[in-house]
Amino acid sequence: MASRPFVHLHCHSHYSLLDGASRVPDLVKRSKALGMPALALTDHGNLYGAVEFLREAKANDFQAIVGIEAYVAPGRRTDRTGGGSSGNEHSFHLTLLARTGEGVRNLMRLSSKSFLEGFYYKPRIDKQILEQHSEGLICLSGCASAEFSDLILHGKTAEAERLCAWYQKVFGEENFYV
Repeated sequence: MASRPFVHLHCHSHYSLLDGASRVPDLVKRSKALGMPALALTDHGNLYGAVEFLREAKANDFQAIVGIEAYVAPGRRTDRTGGGSSGNEHSFHLTLLARTGEGVRNLMRLSSKSFLEGFYYKPRIDKQILEQHSEGLICLSGCASAEFSDLILHGKTAEAERLCAWYQKVFGEENFYV
């Protein structure tokens, strides 16, 4: 029985300032050389590399998954205060992947609104606009800097479960992964 190929669903490029160093063409070529059939580009708070990524993937017969590691405000995106379990967070990480063309358009809407309406240290969205623009997206609970992780790390398991239930309601059970 053949094993399933690995696909990295959370990868930063040089468009994730101070976090990613790989150039998009190098990411595509290396991923393909390692036998990956696809890769998700999920830069921090932006889609700057999406067009380059799509073009490079097409030129190399490789499947591009457009995504973003969004910054989610602990309250409203327009609030300019901290929040979260420790009270200091200005934003939490959340990984969003486009599943369809509508998903790509929703990522563009979310990214635009994060800069135009939610910018506070970083381009932020909130749960209100996530509900409005969730169609065609897959949601991953995020890394150690995610709200889910923050709740778990602070012993708030019941709140973490409620948060997961909310994400399942918004994105659909089949489109939310921890």
